[in-house]
This record gives sequence, structure tokens and C-alpha cells, in this order.
Amino acid sequence: MHPQNPPGTGKYRHGKTGLNRILHTLIYSRDGFMATVRGEAAFRQLLVLHGVLIAVTFVLNLSPIERAVMLAVSFISLLVELLNSAIEAVVDRISLDRHPLSKNAKDMGSAAQTVALLMVGAVWAVVLLA
Repeated sequence: MHPQNPPGTGKYRHGKTGLNRILHTLIYSRDGFMATVRGEAAFRQLLVLHGVLIAVTFVLNLSPIERAVMLAVSFISLLVELLNSAIEAVVDRISLDRHPLSKNAKDMGSAAQTVALLMVGAVWAVVLLA
């Protein structure tokens, strides 16, 4: 049995349900977003980059589908960076000692962001050069 679940209730210990649970989820999400903005320079740089790219999509003469795909890849890149930052935080919380598995986890998160940025570049190239 998961330690968060009291036996036989099917509910979480925190007791938050319905709109109260949704409200707290939004608060936790805001807190995570703000922690990432404050603590991760790479995320701030990506916010600027994608902010510019998102603004440009509304200036270009694009079809709704092209615009939607270009917007989606920017948001995917931001999502990947949030997850990458979360992985780094957990690894650092466990230990700041150098360990091959810690390095792998951080490198894999970085690789995921590289793939996301390559996707952004590929989508932009296909849309603008087609």
C-alpha cells in the first residue's frame, strides 16, 4: 500500500478533493514554475527564446495548422526543460557527490532538451522553407 493512501479509503491523506484539489494543484504548479524561473538560467533563456518565437508566429502569414504546430513545439521544449530541471533537483537532493548514475540522469535530461530544440528547428525550417 502506498504510504500516501490511508487503508480502505481510496483517498489521499491530504483530504483535498474536487475544486479544492484543483486549486491546490494550480498553486503547486505556479510554485514549481516560479522556482524554475528563479533557479534555472537555462529555463529563463528558453522563455525568452520561445517568447520571441511565439510572438513571431502571430506576425507571419501562416495557416492555422502551421501556427499551431509551431506553438506546440515551443511549449514542448518548455515542458522538457521543466522536467529536466526537476530531474536535476531530485538528483542534487539525493546527493551532490559525483556518481555515474547521477551523471547519466542529468545528461539524459539535457539530451531530451537538445532533441526538443532540434524539433523546434526542424518544424520552423519545414514551415518557413516549404
